[in-house]
Amino acid sequence: MSKRITERLSLQFLGAAGGVTGSKFLVTFGAQQILVDCGLFQGLKELRLRNWSPPPIDVEKLSSIVLTHAHIDHSGYLPRLVAQGYSGPVYATPATCDLLKVMLLDAAYLQEEEARYANKKGYSKHKPALPLYTVEDATRALRLLRPTKNREEVQMPRDGMWLRFTRVGHILGAAAARIGYDMGSHKKYLVDSGDLGRYRRPILKDPDSVTGGDWLMVESTYGDRLHPPAPEGELAQIIAEVMDESGCLIIPSFAIGRTQELIYTIRKLEDENKIPSVPLHVDSPMGINATEIYCNHTEEHDLDMQLLADEERCPLRSQQFFIHRTQEESKAINNLKGPFVLITSSGMATGGRVLHHLRQRLPDPKTTVLFVGYQAEGTRGQVLQQGAKEVKMFGQVVSVRAKIKTIDGFSAHADQAEIMRWLRGFEEAPRKTYVVHGEPKASAALAQHISETLNWKVEIPKYGEKVTLG
Repeated sequence: MSKRITERLSLQFLGAAGGVTGSKFLVTFGAQQILVDCGLFQGLKELRLRNWSPPPIDVEKLSSIVLTHAHIDHSGYLPRLVAQGYSGPVYATPATCDLLKVMLLDAAYLQEEEARYANKKGYSKHKPALPLYTVEDATRALRLLRPTKNREEVQMPRDGMWLRFTRVGHILGAAAARIGYDMGSHKKYLVDSGDLGRYRRPILKDPDSVTGGDWLMVESTYGDRLHPPAPEGELAQIIAEVMDESGCLIIPSFAIGRTQELIYTIRKLEDENKIPSVPLHVDSPMGINATEIYCNHTEEHDLDMQLLADEERCPLRSQQFFIHRTQEESKAINNLKGPFVLITSSGMATGGRVLHHLRQRLPDPKTTVLFVGYQAEGTRGQVLQQGAKEVKMFGQVVSVRAKIKTIDGFSAHADQAEIMRWLRGFEEAPRKTYVVHGEPKASAALAQHISETLNWKVEIPKYGEKVTLG
């Protein structure tokens, strides 16, 4: 009997279980371990404090890390783990690797800057305030990246384990991860959907199908709802209102994915004469760099994007387009008079340059703040969405007189129908499907729908739960 048959395969849910952040799934096969995704917790303080706790992973046993995409809630804990001693390979698609070179360095820089600012102003309870990790930690993490093409099966460091990525269209480079295990006379496969993207959306190709797996983890961010129709009309109306009163439209946006789709949509609305030309300012070094990376990875582009690029015109640029890389350029926005549109990060208003703009412009009734993505529980974005009359930033209380609006249709996450469409690509039902990466209500709704519609065995794991697969 092969020795591998006696080795147990187990899975532990160290994040994105009972919530949508901190995605980490620890796979143990015999004496070796693999971490699928390595994300930061965001939102509620009790969640964020998990980032500072000792790693729930023995880095000496960890043989490799697999990243499904570059968003911080899936990749942002990597430098912290490297600082704790991890030095093995990190597998990701080529586009994800390119985005991580921007995203992790930016995240580290922001944490260093926020710690410096907290020490300068004295509003932190910690003396001194420290960053979760440094730029040097992020730089060391980037050296571990192993670019892996979609649909290319690669041997992992441990004998008898394979990895294959499949495009899912959530953001540039996003992929589902299918990990194979040689268990002697047979092979078994664990699939993590990562964050599933949408069908018939601009810029990126549609998600590809994964034809099979013995066990499946599927995200459920929007597992309890359907997205509204295309949001271009709503955005055009809001921009028109802002222009009529010479106001300022601030759009807190994820630097990767959402920022590029917003730029694309505003350009399209201008080209179709659905809005007048409007000054569009992008104040996010990471968003600016990511936009350039989006343009470079033509293998990910859908047909419309390819046709626009063939015309020798950058599809990710509007008629009046201004970028702000430096702090001085960002501060200069304070002197701008409306009308103009400002896209800046972070998407949930939890950090970054958007906070400085909100602090200045929230008290102005001619300001409109537009949220175009999911706002996790406990984030400043959710607080504003719920009608708060004041918010706290940088140790100060800021009054809210600005108009707060939301458009849901820009989500890069698949809705319930799109998740089900992707699941139907499986030729056979998995032995077990674990519904992850969703708030309890969304996960429960999706789990029930999968069970009733596909007749699959479904579970909703709890944070920290460990299950034996085989």
